[in-house]
Amino acid sequence: VQLVESGGGLVQAGGSLRLSCAASGKTFKINAMGWYRQAPGKQRELVATITSAGSSTNYADSVKGRFTISRDNAKNTIYLQMNSLKPEDTAVYYCNADQDGSGWYRNYWGQGTQVTVSS
Repeated sequence: VQLVESGGGLVQAGGSLRLSCAASGKTFKINAMGWYRQAPGKQRELVATITSAGSSTNYADSVKGRFTISRDNAKNTIYLQMNSLKPEDTAVYYCNADQDGSGWYRNYWGQGTQVTVSS
């Protein structure tokens, strides 16, 4: 499975961006997917996750009410709508996917997309 993120860029504080992550390859049995981010000098942290059917989501406290994760299984794509962006949201954002079957499990990461929020 390959994960390719897009949609990052430079935005002013208070602005919005929409990230996309498209999965390709052997995408059967992909379950939960999510977004993580890593700022310079900091550990990678969870931003948001979504279950396979999109029925359940989870957010970091720091982004609740501002970010929305969604999923289009027909396109094997997840999205992260980011509103009211703050300078502290500046980071490389990574897509993550779980894939499992009978007796096996794999986890995948994308290459990341840079989000920079200027004050």
